[in-house]
Amino acid sequence: MADHPLDLSLTEEQRITRESMRRFAAQTLAASARDADEAAAADGALLDRIAAFGLPLMSMPDALGGAGMPRSPLTNVLAVEDLAQGDLSQTLAALQPLGVVNALLDFGDEKQWEAWLPRFASERLVPAAVALAEPRATFEPSELRTTARRESGGYRLDGEKSLIPLVEQAELFVVIAAAEDGPAAFLVEADSSGVSRQRRDYMGLRAAQPGSLMLDGVRVPEAGRLANFDLERLLALSRIGQAALATGCCQAVLEQSVPYALERKAFGEPIAHRQSVAFMIANMGIEIEGMRLLAWRAASRAEQGLPFAREAYLAALQAIEKGMEIGTDGVQVFGGAGFVRDYPLEMYYRNLRGLAALHGALMV
Repeated sequence: MADHPLDLSLTEEQRITRESMRRFAAQTLAASARDADEAAAADGALLDRIAAFGLPLMSMPDALGGAGMPRSPLTNVLAVEDLAQGDLSQTLAALQPLGVVNALLDFGDEKQWEAWLPRFASERLVPAAVALAEPRATFEPSELRTTARRESGGYRLDGEKSLIPLVEQAELFVVIAAAEDGPAAFLVEADSSGVSRQRRDYMGLRAAQPGSLMLDGVRVPEAGRLANFDLERLLALSRIGQAALATGCCQAVLEQSVPYALERKAFGEPIAHRQSVAFMIANMGIEIEGMRLLAWRAASRAEQGLPFAREAYLAALQAIEKGMEIGTDGVQVFGGAGFVRDYPLEMYYRNLRGLAALHGALMV
């Protein structure tokens, strides 16, 4: 298929949706972010309000309770970016079902759609998550230690997954494991025998309530294996999601830093008059635009059916590297105030730190 130019103009529906998302993120989500971080727990009512935007429902067949609309990774990216500007951590928690629904749509067959998708036809949060990451520093998605061994009538799953948002509340997991014929995806009900979960206390992403999923001889029937699993596609779409999360959070860093630099005075003048500060803030804006364009380009190519794995990888790489730089610079602009918890900069920094480990966590 021939390459197409990137069209950055939004549809009328996308513009209207963005207005609602941004208003909610600014007025409601951002205001709750600190309390959720301190409590290390998302606000359940807010998660339901995000679910009411209906992102997981959009591409679900109408016969199964969805809207039956064409799949739009770009629309999802816009939503993720806008919500993450309010709070990256609670956005990550609230949009876990979107990743599961997209995994079912992309990799499942019609029988699997009929069996599992209707439970997500709700305007309230239905906790579920994709479980890919494993607890080791050298984790590589194509070299999984979680195994799926064929047994009579199905598979036996053993291993441990990590950094799974809302791990204790989730009803369903899409577990990525090493089968005899390569990486495979399995639908695992949370109440299955052999499943145990443990909340972990991480430095960042606290409101997402991440933790570990342990699988000890968990039996999954043949019908629980997603028929058309493609690890590269899952990783690529998840990397776009990572990039959108980072872009939104970094935009929040910038929008906190500009007014502070204009108001904070040192040696008789605003610190924004100092070139070192002004250039640092200008560089934030430049890098955020680069992050946004890379994420939008990858999403646009995915939406057009063009190859997009390379673009998604570049978007995630830029987001992880520059996101950390922007988080650090935001704290630096605030000086000593950036180190204390009176301002959200240290929270943004901690949340951005966690993005590099979120393999497969948000498939747009």
